[in-house]
Amino acid sequence: MVLKDDNSEKSVELFLSIGLEEKTARNTINNPKVTSNLTVVINEAGVTDGCDRTTGNLLYSVATKYPANALVHRPTLLKYIVSSKIKTPAQLDAAFLFFANTGSEDFKLNEFEEACGVGIEVSPEDIEKAVKEIFEENKKAILEQRYRTNVGELFGHVRKSLPWADPKIVKKLIDEKIYELLGEKTAADNEKRTKKKEKKEKPAKVEEKKAAVEATPEPSEEELNPYSIFPQPEQNFKVHTEVFFSEGSVLRCSNTKEVLDKHLKVTGGKVYTRFPPEPNGYLHIGHAKAMFIDFGLAKERGGCCYLRYDDTNPEAEKKEYIDHIEEIVKWMGWEPFKITYTSDYFQELYDLAVELIRRGHAYVDHQTADEIKEYREKKMNSPWRDRPIEESLKLFDEMRRGMIEEGKATLRMKQDMQSDNFNMYDLIAYRIKFTPHPHAGDKWCIYPSYDYAHCTVDSLENITHSLCTLEFETRRASYYWLLHSLSLYMPYVWEYSRLNVTNTVMSKRKLNYIVTNNYVDGWDDPRLLTLAGLRRRGVTSTAINAFVRGIGITRSDGSMIHVSRLEHHIREELNKTAPRTMVVLNPLKVVITNLESDKVIELDAKRWPDAQNDDSTAFYKVPFSRVVYIDQSDFRMKDSKDYYGLAPGKSVLLRYGFPIKCTNVVFGNDNETVREIHAEYDLEKKTKPKGVLHWVGESSPGKEPVKVEVRLFEKLFNSENPAELDDAWLTDLNPNSKVVVSGAYAVSILKDAAVGDRFQFERLGYFAVDKDSEPGKLVFNRTVTLRDSYGKAGK
Repeated sequence: MVLKDDNSEKSVELFLSIGLEEKTARNTINNPKVTSNLTVVINEAGVTDGCDRTTGNLLYSVATKYPANALVHRPTLLKYIVSSKIKTPAQLDAAFLFFANTGSEDFKLNEFEEACGVGIEVSPEDIEKAVKEIFEENKKAILEQRYRTNVGELFGHVRKSLPWADPKIVKKLIDEKIYELLGEKTAADNEKRTKKKEKKEKPAKVEEKKAAVEATPEPSEEELNPYSIFPQPEQNFKVHTEVFFSEGSVLRCSNTKEVLDKHLKVTGGKVYTRFPPEPNGYLHIGHAKAMFIDFGLAKERGGCCYLRYDDTNPEAEKKEYIDHIEEIVKWMGWEPFKITYTSDYFQELYDLAVELIRRGHAYVDHQTADEIKEYREKKMNSPWRDRPIEESLKLFDEMRRGMIEEGKATLRMKQDMQSDNFNMYDLIAYRIKFTPHPHAGDKWCIYPSYDYAHCTVDSLENITHSLCTLEFETRRASYYWLLHSLSLYMPYVWEYSRLNVTNTVMSKRKLNYIVTNNYVDGWDDPRLLTLAGLRRRGVTSTAINAFVRGIGITRSDGSMIHVSRLEHHIREELNKTAPRTMVVLNPLKVVITNLESDKVIELDAKRWPDAQNDDSTAFYKVPFSRVVYIDQSDFRMKDSKDYYGLAPGKSVLLRYGFPIKCTNVVFGNDNETVREIHAEYDLEKKTKPKGVLHWVGESSPGKEPVKVEVRLFEKLFNSENPAELDDAWLTDLNPNSKVVVSGAYAVSILKDAAVGDRFQFERLGYFAVDKDSEPGKLVFNRTVTLRDSYGKAGK
């Protein structure tokens, strides 16, 4: 209950920071669904540190009225609001209408800005002129009706001529004009009209109720189901991508009825997605988001998701990576419909490449890689671009048969070298590589490029939704151009924002560099946000999936998610599943002088904070003996009011045990280092000290507690975004990101812990048993500390 109240107060503080009235903020948190929606909008808008009231009120409207069918475009609208390009309720209403009609389809920014009046400034003089004209047109009626004039109609006339005028100024000028024309109200003006009063009362209540509902609406469909933004397979006949060619023509890509019907017959109308990692490294947390979207959509719709290895480059793939991907997908809780390889389709891809040449859409080129780069930069056609089709067919066959040297020829798609889109500059479809393929063997010496194979295999596998990150958005044109050129079925393409988390790198190239150069201890180093590293650190797949679900399937590219947000979900999970226990990292010996040297008292310690006394499984035994150990940080020679640890003459309570009072301090030879402490315990527990310490005792006289190694991990990089440092990113590595404590003491219950077991070490954090553990030597990784900073630092 306290947690709920704390979260509520945090929400109120957040809502007040954007300028909401306190009454509105507190009324809002009474509706959990609106609270959640508004919190997401504030985070998405990047104003968690606050904003002005005008902006805040607009954000509140977005949270409560934004059309659910167009959530993909909400980040765009929020950017316009935060930058004050959209600053009036009228503009916002126009934006809602525009997006409601647009849905999840693409749109042109200029059309959006025109519809919302972006950049149009209406001066008070313009409004005054419009009000004057309206009054002149309606002067006779106003004089007759006097103060019974329908001011709303006058307001509407002005807004019709000046839709982007400030409504407050319009209302003020209309009121002033009425007073100027009619003067003070007379007794007749103040008489109440009773005609049809009873009939009007009821509709008024209905309107009030309607307004209240609009103020606190139900959560959007996307909140309840993040996959609701995606269309059904049978709707994939619409044009949702246009390819603009430099000579002025436009290719509007869509499936014909015949092609779509054939596709639906094969799939039975089910959703088909694919998770297509390249097996050239270990998967990281960004791939967890991709899995959540790809596998999650298929599961939610009762469809199928392929695990497809994108193995077009025979030099980069390794069996280690392939095995890892399959294992980690399963660990994340996803089950592929079928495991495939792009190389499974090498013959079909080759046959389609031949067809592409026959149709005049591809040619064999002899430019070197440097020449291709130079010509593309200058938007120049290759000298071999217009070679005869038969000649290209012959050369491509010779490429396949190994008759042309590596680097001496490529197959390029004949697209549009003068396009504004770099990804239409005659992309390479095939290269020569005299390298055996890990999966396909030595059958091929030419290999397809990603740009050629990706979309083609999507079509061959009848993928309904081809989902990828935003950096591939500019490749849409090439994707659809190729499928259109081959008259193939076209999947629905949708891009989402990459998952960028603070204090780490997500680039596979950079991850590979720090792994291969031993800056970290392998791909599964617990400091990395690889999924293997997170698992080794003790993070559960449930926590990772909760984290990515909470972020949502957004298109707000460039946003950086604070690592504290991930840690929050980890704590939420481990707080429920990790039993409590006690470990002392830096032991300090405490001799209980008033306890017999051979006496051991067995105490009950709780595995769970709410353990019931009648549940024996919720407790474990800890020995209280003459020698116990506390942490060195819990003792100091000089006491103070704000210190709750042990000091000379001071008492503390040993967790689950007795109060002890420090009676003597034994120093080392340097007369400074504290070697041990002497204390007396209060058997009757009459002492009520404020400080409570965790501790570990000897199980029998002279027998050391269980000795363990504990690895404490901090952020791998000091900066929140080390990628911004360009070539200096390695200098930002945190030298203290891993601290090994080799002489920690643990309670005896931990001696049988197995690799992967998770615990909460009281007062220290959550820990998991590492794979480096050996018989007699347990190694624990700190998963996350107890303190949750997400509410303060999370974004």
